[in-house]
Amino acid sequence: MPPASEEPPIVHVVDDDESLRQGLASLFRSVGLDVRTYSSTEDFLQTDRLEAPGCIVLDIRLPGISGLDFQEQLAELGIRLPVILMTGHGDIPMSVRAMKAGAVDFLPKPFRDQDMLDAVMVAIKRNRAEREREGQSLATVDRYATLSPREREVMALVTAGKLNKQVAAELGVSEVTVKIHRGAAMRKMGARSLADLVRMADALKETKAR
Repeated sequence: MPPASEEPPIVHVVDDDESLRQGLASLFRSVGLDVRTYSSTEDFLQTDRLEAPGCIVLDIRLPGISGLDFQEQLAELGIRLPVILMTGHGDIPMSVRAMKAGAVDFLPKPFRDQDMLDAVMVAIKRNRAEREREGQSLATVDRYATLSPREREVMALVTAGKLNKQVAAELGVSEVTVKIHRGAAMRKMGARSLADLVRMADALKETKAR
């Protein structure tokens, strides 16, 4: 399977209006995008392509759960695709709620084809960037797992701003030993500088906090 960054993106259209679904499908295919259409959120959740990059074009008024409520549930379901909301009955509070929940755009119907295409392209770009960051974070975690316990201790203290001699005093080892472990940690982590190592340490903390 190719990396997510190389997979063709999929636009998922969720709307109970068949004519609109088909119209959007034709629009997206006209610019070379892969499209999946669904008449309800239940149909959408049955698809097996949610791991591919892309986005969701979601109507606010749907049978059963509303598009706004479903948008807020996506994270709980582990679905991290960006959302573009569309509605024929929008208002300011509704749009504010959508944007606060992370929507890429909120398009009132009828919308211009170009506005929808622009929103979808922004959403796909955002999704690819997020997947790239996640991939880098996972690679950092994998590299960190190769460090010895002492190398991890040295990395933690060095990236906290301590000098080699301070690290040596805290760990009860020689400064030469600290330099050896520090060099090994940087080599295994693929860090070209102390600044790189600090960024990696910060990324590891963010990953653990999730």
